[in-house]
Amino acid sequence: MTVDRILQGKSREIASTTAGASLSAICSLLAERRIGAVPVLEGKTLIGILSERDVVRALALGGATALDLPVGEIMTRNVRTIGRGTSVEEAMAIMTEGRFRHLPVVEDGRMIGIVSIGDVVKARLDAQQREVEDLKSYVAGAA
Repeated sequence: MTVDRILQGKSREIASTTAGASLSAICSLLAERRIGAVPVLEGKTLIGILSERDVVRALALGGATALDLPVGEIMTRNVRTIGRGTSVEEAMAIMTEGRFRHLPVVEDGRMIGIVSIGDVVKARLDAQQREVEDLKSYVAGAA
């Protein structure tokens, strides 16, 4: 199974921000949308990602005044990305190795989606459930 299959089951709308947005505004967006990270775009080009961990780090270093900082000063710049043809297993391995929970999906230089660890785990569980059902049907048919 590939990441494309996960994207097909998700909304086409991607919550994103710009580097100039205030951390305070993006914290509100994260809370409102109940998401853990937001891609930072310049036009349609991914230039970073702001995660809950980035927010906590900024607050720990700067206190409440960090909320006035622009996202561009806080975001993670070296973002690992994947393509729609990436296998779910590979996406899971990348997330585990990098110790992060969100992977932007990029195609032809523009971001087309984002997958979370929750999306990847759900896809794996669904695939395993299908395998179990297929095996049950096979065994029942062979008996």
